[in-house]
Amino acid sequence: ECVRASWYGTESGNRTANGERFDGTSLTAAHRTLPFGTKLRVSYRGKSVVVRINDRGPFIKGRSLDLSKAAAQRIGLIPAGVAKVCISRL
Repeated sequence: ECVRASWYGTESGNRTANGERFDGTSLTAAHRTLPFGTKLRVSYRGKSVVVRINDRGPFIKGRSLDLSKAAAQRIGLIPAGVAKVCISRL
């Protein structure tokens, strides 16, 4: 499945929806409905990263996934900000 994704990373220290402290250096992501702890492989332009769902969001129409800054860096999504990525549940 391919979806629009963005990244977030300036919220370090705030609580995520599952109660953890957000850490922009961890490989995590926010999704509106997937259960906490779900692992996804996220691919973009030939690179991929495995993330764990630990937060809810994004709450912007047309976006389905918010990646931590570290996850976005691993796949080269930082410059784009928002882009279509392909995801598969592990």
